[in-house]
Amino acid sequence: MEEKEISKAVVKRLPRYYRYLGDLLSSGVERISSNELSDRMNVTASQIRQDLNNFGGFGQQGYGYNVKYLYNEIGKILGLDKTYHMIIVGAGNLGQALANYVKFEKRGFWIKGIFDVNPRLEGVAVRGIPIRMIDELPSFCRENEIQIAALTLPKEQAAKMADILVENGVRAIWNFAHIDLDVPEDVIVENVHLSESLMQLSYNLNHYERDHRKS
Repeated sequence: MEEKEISKAVVKRLPRYYRYLGDLLSSGVERISSNELSDRMNVTASQIRQDLNNFGGFGQQGYGYNVKYLYNEIGKILGLDKTYHMIIVGAGNLGQALANYVKFEKRGFWIKGIFDVNPRLEGVAVRGIPIRMIDELPSFCRENEIQIAALTLPKEQAAKMADILVENGVRAIWNFAHIDLDVPEDVIVENVHLSESLMQLSYNLNHYERDHRKS
């Protein structure tokens, strides 16, 4: 049977569901209705039901959702029941901040290495992970079966580095460089352009202020 294609908007909401359900679990909540979840998440109950129906529903009429079961099932949909070997390329402030984020391992993302071109950083450890030089990267990727790379280099270096990563088996790039990468179709890229996000925030702030000046 042909797999149903899920819209990007639904996929984008799944991590939010996962996060809220995790908070509910931590609070000892065992079950929740779509209406109750709607109140917490500021997403309509109808939208929640539509989103989850893309994957089979998971709820029972008159009962709602079993929080632990739904949390685990969404985790599987997101691939969080697996482990991934990951590296960070670029050990500046952003790269080191990512390396210091302890929840990656809890989600199955194991940071195996950090790389940079600055010789002054060689051997410096970030949360116990030594910074290596870029010339070690190809063999390291192959020997450690690296699947994901977080790319925090300047855009002038990012495109060439993406080619090196792909050549050495990396299948997914978390791209923080302000450039759209040209990679093969079988390589997944998730772009995180911080300045674009900030500009969207600026747009929303300006429109909010303009609308409230009118009222």
